Amino acid sequence: MALKIRMARAGAKKRPFYNIVVADSRSPRDGRFIEKLGTYNPMLVKDHPDRIKLKAERIQHWLGVGALPSERVARFLGDAGLRDKPAISERPKQSAPRKKAQERAAAAAAASGEAGAATA
Repeated sequence: MALKIRMARAGAKKRPFYNIVVADSRSPRDGRFIEKLGTYNPMLVKDHPDRIKLKAERIQHWLGVGALPSERVARFLGDAGLRDKPAISERPKQSAPRKKAQERAAAAAAASGEAGAATA
C-alpha cells in the first residue's frame, strides 16, 4: 500500500481549512484516511501560531514507515525542521519559451537596440 501524507479539505465554501492526513494514495482527496497528523488554516496570518499545527512524533513515525509527503506538506515539514526542505525551482521547464520564441525575442531585442542607437 502506497502511503501519502497530504492535505484533505475540510472548510466551508470560500473558507478553506485543511487537515494534514496520512492516507492510501488511491483514496480520494477528502475521502478515507488512516490518521490525522495536523491542520493548516490558510485564512490566518503567516506568523500566527495556529496557522499550521503538526504532530511531530506521529509524522516521524509515518515517514519512517515509508509514507511520502506531497509537495506542499513537504514544505511545511521543512519549515518545521522535520525533514529537509525541498528545492523550489525558479521556473518550470515546461513553461520555458521554446527555441523559436527565444530566437524571435533575441531578434526583437537586437532590433530595438539598433533603433535606440540610431535615434541617440
